[in-house]
Amino acid sequence: MANALTIGQLAKATGVAAKTIRFYEQIGVLPTPSRTATGYRQYDQSGVQRLRFIRRARSLGLPLRDVKTVIVGLDGGPRLAVRPRLLALVRRQLSAVQHQSSELGLLQRQLEQVLHRLLTSPRERSREGCQCLDTESVGERQPHGRVARTRAQLKGPGERALR
Repeated sequence: MANALTIGQLAKATGVAAKTIRFYEQIGVLPTPSRTATGYRQYDQSGVQRLRFIRRARSLGLPLRDVKTVIVGLDGGPRLAVRPRLLALVRRQLSAVQHQSSELGLLQRQLEQVLHRLLTSPRERSREGCQCLDTESVGERQPHGRVARTRAQLKGPGERALR
């Protein structure tokens, strides 16, 4: 095979570790390459292009199982059939990122509130326990599906107020 690459050369050309390349072959994301008489893998330019596609998809946060379904379309049928699947996948990922971004915005505002309170409020003890981490908007959704807790929920038995 002219211009064939070994797994090490492919790894260097694409920035994907050889161990990852083997894994992609094992799960069927990359086709099994031809081998030399001595057993070395040989990749052609289509392998390089495929691996770059996978790497870019993964860098966009696309799940590997979904990337695999798109790639199966590349192997098995007309390339036009791949576009709608890829479009749906990218839309779904964009929606997830937008949701995460909004949750991070809320978290940022809450942290800014707490920081402001820590920098400006007096350092005296409260009978209600430490209120240092309370935010104005108790009950709003926080990242990872958690709900902000009330002061009573935050204060544990025997807990001292922070100074």
